[in-house]
Amino acid sequence: MLNIFRITAFLEGISYILLLFIATPIKYFGNDPQYVKMLGMPHGLLFVAYVALAILLRSTYKWDTKNFLIILVGSLIPFGTFYVDKKYLKPLV
Repeated sequence: MLNIFRITAFLEGISYILLLFIATPIKYFGNDPQYVKMLGMPHGLLFVAYVALAILLRSTYKWDTKNFLIILVGSLIPFGTFYVDKKYLKPLV
């Protein structure tokens, strides 16, 4: 389950970066919302999967409230999921 969470975290981070730094500028500066529409749904599904998996794994790995909140907030900050993977998930493997 941890490996699935790590893969989901990686994909969620990539989709967030693409959405923020590629699709959104193209939408507003190039007047082309096609890329936001194309990346929005997969990113949303990956975000929900990330949060759900974090909730499921919290008791298994005994994350305290502080670490659990950092793991959740990592999905809201660009590049945050990569930090979470390196600091919190990779040492568990």
